[in-house]
Amino acid sequence: MIRISQRGTVAPFYAMDVLAEANSLAAEGKPVLSLAVGQPGAQAPEAVRRAAANAAMTARLGYTDALGRLETRQAISDHYRDQYGIAVPASRIAVTTGSSAGFSLAFLALSEPGGRVAIASPGYPAYRNIIKALSLEAVELPMKDGDFDLDALLAAHAEKPIDVLLLASPANPTGAVIQRDALGGIVEACRDAGIAFISDEIYHRLRYTGDDVTALAFGDDAVVINSFSKYYCMTGWRIGWMVLTEALVRPVERLAQSLYICAPDLSQIAAARAFACTDDYEAIKQGYEANRKLLLERLPKMGIGFAAQPDGAFYAWCDVSRHTNDSMDFARRMLAEIHVAATPGADFDLFEGERHMRFSYAGPTEAIAEALDRIEAWL
Repeated sequence: MIRISQRGTVAPFYAMDVLAEANSLAAEGKPVLSLAVGQPGAQAPEAVRRAAANAAMTARLGYTDALGRLETRQAISDHYRDQYGIAVPASRIAVTTGSSAGFSLAFLALSEPGGRVAIASPGYPAYRNIIKALSLEAVELPMKDGDFDLDALLAAHAEKPIDVLLLASPANPTGAVIQRDALGGIVEACRDAGIAFISDEIYHRLRYTGDDVTALAFGDDAVVINSFSKYYCMTGWRIGWMVLTEALVRPVERLAQSLYICAPDLSQIAAARAFACTDDYEAIKQGYEANRKLLLERLPKMGIGFAAQPDGAFYAWCDVSRHTNDSMDFARRMLAEIHVAATPGADFDLFEGERHMRFSYAGPTEAIAEALDRIEAWL
């Protein structure tokens, strides 16, 4: 009998299980509405798709440098200048196969087997599973009303050293944003403690209460991971990037050469055009803002509260304890009985997941409104 390693026994991603069941019901002709998966309802703008189509017909597609096409890296460098007023040379940028590859590369470059990586809870479940699959230990630190507890990190580090801290702002599943002063304090504390800091900025440009702040504003020793998936509506293109310190560039390049060779060439060509499509993306974002307004107005009237202020991304992290103490059962019943899909909190929070649900509002406003109508009548 083949022996399965412990690294392969990661927990399932329940959001994908819900999606699979929703897809099955939709295939049967059921009128399924999804508030489950964190994927934009819109596709990439026409200019991006046209660039890909032209490249597919005329370009000599193949392997690129492991760190990515120079034109794509330069476009990302220009983005940091234009969006944040920060100079990031293209030489410090690595184009990756989605942000997922970026996390693996960062963990491998910054830690040894058995190393400890601190993450926030609730948080994106793939963090925990990637950490386990790489024979690392996840140290989950509970959030307080959406705020990161820096004292808890330093206490855990004093008890047993932590190699890496990974935080997202805006965050999945809460939509919570780390304010500028707090983020600067976290970067400085990690620097003083010798903890490598990874800033997941995949939901940047999807903030509704102020401007984005990148960790790079506080020095060039943070590792930033981002992607074209969310704001840029390119989930299926599997294209992301990393901003690295000078010392990490060559180690990440060597790892990428063997693990991934390179990010998809066609996606790299198209992604370089995305930064010129801001008008298209801002129109899409206006839809998210309308959806967010609907949830903020209607969910509390149904006895569903917000466990964190949804200031960014396109998620609401909700307390459903007035209706259930089993969010998995709640999600299954809601899908089976009214054909509305949402994600149970067990995916994101090992401490209080049974009393929470994540509602994604990335879809069309009409669908969000109808889903809320169904939920209200059902409850």
